[in-house]
Amino acid sequence: MKRIIIINGPNLNLLGTREPEVYGNQSFENYLQSLKEKFPAEQLEYFQNNVEGEIINKLHEAGMDAHGIIINPGGYSHTSVAIADAIEAIKTPVVEVHISNVHAREDFRQVLLTARNCRGVISGLGLMGYEAAIRYLLKNYELTIDELRTNRNSTYTLYVTVSRNYALPSAYCQLLFALSHCS
Repeated sequence: MKRIIIINGPNLNLLGTREPEVYGNQSFENYLQSLKEKFPAEQLEYFQNNVEGEIINKLHEAGMDAHGIIINPGGYSHTSVAIADAIEAIKTPVVEVHISNVHAREDFRQVLLTARNCRGVISGLGLMGYEAAIRYLLKNYELTIDELRTNRNSTYTLYVTVSRNYALPSAYCQLLFALSHCS
């Protein structure tokens, strides 16, 4: 059983009610249950906080022994050098996920300070981006922590432009195929 921690940042506690045209109408708690059903052999843990320091504390806590971390820093992606530094300081590989396509939004959202220290970025797949990140982390389990840190400069970034109605079957299948062939 591999332990994967999902960390969501500010305002992501409002998923399902906040801007459903951008973020969808499903709560993360409901989506998390479906993830646990898809990955019953894995230990999926979830943490959400609106406070930057608490997110850093969770990264420090989980970052030395978890198999992988999936983080959606929310608005802190664009502003937090401290979260970027925390990601860089830990041993566990981190994949950054954004529900919306940040590159199709306002200019300031296109700068991701946290991304440079992550193993990869998945943006624009709706909540399905979390599943893609889990699959990536599980597929690359055979890589050691030292190999991941050594190859940090070869970060994979995936940007997918999708319609806001989240009708993604072909893009999603192409993504999972690409992730399954990452070395």
